[in-house]
Amino acid sequence: MKTQLLIMAAGIGSRFGEGIKQLTPVGPNGELIIDYSIHYAMQAGFDEVVFVIRKDIEKDFREVIGDRIDKKIKTKYVFQELTYLPAGFTAPADRKKPYGTGHCILCAKSAIDSPFLVINADDYYGSEGFVKIHDYLVNENNNGKYDMCMAGFKIDNTLSDNGTVTRGICKTDENDMLLSCTETFDIKRNEDGKIYGFDKNKNEVFIEDNTPVSMNMWGLPKEFMNDLEDRFIEFLKTNNDLKSEFLLPSIINDMLIEKIGTVKVLEVSEKWYGVTYKEDKQYVIDSLKNISIN
Repeated sequence: MKTQLLIMAAGIGSRFGEGIKQLTPVGPNGELIIDYSIHYAMQAGFDEVVFVIRKDIEKDFREVIGDRIDKKIKTKYVFQELTYLPAGFTAPADRKKPYGTGHCILCAKSAIDSPFLVINADDYYGSEGFVKIHDYLVNENNNGKYDMCMAGFKIDNTLSDNGTVTRGICKTDENDMLLSCTETFDIKRNEDGKIYGFDKNKNEVFIEDNTPVSMNMWGLPKEFMNDLEDRFIEFLKTNNDLKSEFLLPSIINDMLIEKIGTVKVLEVSEKWYGVTYKEDKQYVIDSLKNISIN
């Protein structure tokens, strides 16, 4: 069965070079984080990469990343633009940015023709999650619902020593099926050695070290795109805030509440790395110094 890797890279800045975290070399031979993701995806068995970028950076993106990847695996390019909206809708004149991760994925609808994995361009996920999600996608149970999966990283493996982080805190049942994914803010390990964060109402919450969190690594059926489009239309009808976002974790959470989809949480024991703060860069470089993929 064919499988695709969808990489959300539309957030890359229009200026390439130092300061653009997706293009910061982190590996021992100058590898970018995105190089590791594609390497591990190919090893796991994914057949094609779909890049979601902005049209204005296409030329530079191909020169820095795409032209190398084209030689290794089949690739497609799609563009997340503020003007990419369903028929009958136009973006408010004062809105400056597209509508978030759900919109980003929807922009790739024409390119997705098989089960697919969604990841961020600037996150290092290790290899385990790619293998587990690929295996799930090709052996998925068609139970009449949207049968989805996600990589569940332990929160302890996703913290930064340089500041607080925001994570989707996951609750699961005894069969590792996702019950809810709740955005939790300002998460850090306190002086008492325990992890705390704040919910949307600014209430402090305690979080166990092994709690699974979403790092935007989701395995989805191709049919997901149809539901996504319907939900985006409803979102546009009811959201007038210029900064409102159509976010993938919230969309999937709604599907769980409505009981039209299921999500298997696949435990990942590896550490996640990301450059949330500029001080994280050296830590990532040091952590990957012995992991060469060239």
